[in-house]
Amino acid sequence: MRMDQEMRARLSQVRCFLLDMDGTFYLGNRLLEGSLAFLARLQETGRRALFVTNNSSRPAQAYVDKLSRMGVRAPFLNVLTSAQAAARYCLREHAGQRAYVLCSEPVRAELEELGLLIDNERPDYVLATYDTTLTYEKLTRLCDLVRAGLPFVATHPDLNCPTETGFAPDLGAMLALVEASAGRRPDVIIGKPNAGIVEEALRLTGLAREELAMVGDRLYTDVETGLRFGMLSILVLTGEATLSDVERTGVRPDLIFERLSAMNAYL
Repeated sequence: MRMDQEMRARLSQVRCFLLDMDGTFYLGNRLLEGSLAFLARLQETGRRALFVTNNSSRPAQAYVDKLSRMGVRAPFLNVLTSAQAAARYCLREHAGQRAYVLCSEPVRAELEELGLLIDNERPDYVLATYDTTLTYEKLTRLCDLVRAGLPFVATHPDLNCPTETGFAPDLGAMLALVEASAGRRPDVIIGKPNAGIVEEALRLTGLAREELAMVGDRLYTDVETGLRFGMLSILVLTGEATLSDVERTGVRPDLIFERLSAMNAYL
């Protein structure tokens, strides 16, 4: 009973849930059980949600469309990607400069719409996203520019992207390859668990950190984000991390639930 009261007390402070998507709300193209029920409970209790994903392989509108197909409706069709947050960072820190961007064509169009100047021939700095259209030519060009010493920004550190059949190598794995070839890590990584994406989420929600909860299936991105930046950190066991991972790594979420809808009774 005391534990139930403690969970209710901690969740009572949360006005907006920052929700990871893949492995938390859905898995690949499959909606996870209880996800829509969780949103319904948020609406009943006057709370908000912002979907926050490190996955920079697609523009935000593609995720909005996917969520809509899965039954998500307003006011919950709000998505922040690490690519958007990275663009905002680059517009501030590299104002007027041109970027070499490793990305798919739809993401390039989104970044240009946000105002990013892209010039893959004569860049001033490098921005790497999770490019599922990656070619050896693109990878070689990226390594050449990193090796030449250009400022190097990456959208996120995830090693693997969860799929319905397992995992696909994510940008973090590509960054390890670039480091092995070019001898450098990115100067700045924007996505969870780093400051760039948190700053953008704070700007979009207009809330204080203590009014936010970071919810996800990964210890080293989602949970770590909450722990680093003073937000309630919540692990759901529908994706990558398991209870044994919590014991093994020592990364301690504030709260752990089997799935999103397991929170409903405490909201």
